[in-house]
Amino acid sequence: MILSGKDIAINIRQAMREEISSLVQTYGRAPSLAVIQVGDNPASTIYVRNKIKAAEFCGIRSVQIALPVTTTEKELQKRIAALNADELIDGILVQLPLPEHCNEERIIRAILPEKDVDGFHPVNAAALWLHRPLVMRHEATIYSPVQDYGCTIACTPKGILSLLAATGVNLDGKRAVVVGRSDIVGKPLAKLLLDRQCTVTIAHSHTIDLPAVCKDADILIAAVGKPKLITAECVKEGAIVIDVGISRMPDGTLSGDVDFEACKQKAAFITPVPGGVGPMTVTMLMQNTVECFIRRMQKEQ
Repeated sequence: MILSGKDIAINIRQAMREEISSLVQTYGRAPSLAVIQVGDNPASTIYVRNKIKAAEFCGIRSVQIALPVTTTEKELQKRIAALNADELIDGILVQLPLPEHCNEERIIRAILPEKDVDGFHPVNAAALWLHRPLVMRHEATIYSPVQDYGCTIACTPKGILSLLAATGVNLDGKRAVVVGRSDIVGKPLAKLLLDRQCTVTIAHSHTIDLPAVCKDADILIAAVGKPKLITAECVKEGAIVIDVGISRMPDGTLSGDVDFEACKQKAAFITPVPGGVGPMTVTMLMQNTVECFIRRMQKEQ
């Protein structure tokens, strides 16, 4: 079965729009998101446009800040500091990648952890690894895929949990293999799956006999950015296959890390590229913005 992130994302955004309407009545205003883009990278421009569009649909107030590519790191930090101090801004996102003269790690650290809607700040990353959820649920739902850790969870791993919840499969005891060990997808996803009682293996470029490791997985997530790395021989019959990767091929078409046509014959559930994980990542960004807003409002009461 094809697991459409696009369809699931639409349903979540519609539910979120109703929630935000209720929040406006409760707190007197809607959540707000500031998006900073430095330079005019074409891919970044598309990503920012999609995020602003999603915010508008959900009822989130968006503030778009476009800065020239010549913006210095110090100037960018000043803009972030102003947004940190702005009581009407609940979430701050700096679109990556940044120009080479700006240190991404320092820029991410400049954002207040409580306004870090990407979930990249070291404080949020550490909170995920150091803590168990504050509130345990028996099962995650599509709309609330992650238990409350009291911090912001990175959007793509959170979106993958929503996709897994949509399958209706109980994750307890399942074997999960995450191919990819990045700080923003692979590692946080592994922790989230551990907390769902999965037995988790993180595979990577140095993994010996990758197909054999992958074929042991009930849940296989590919997140390395290498087109069609996961072939049919890597997939266990009846597995759930989540494809995070997206690459543009020489002919202009898009490809994921999974050989979709070959693997869909064996997988019980599989995500397409595009239309799989991507829409869920943007949707979880909106959800993170709402959660940052609620935490701030409750703290002020």
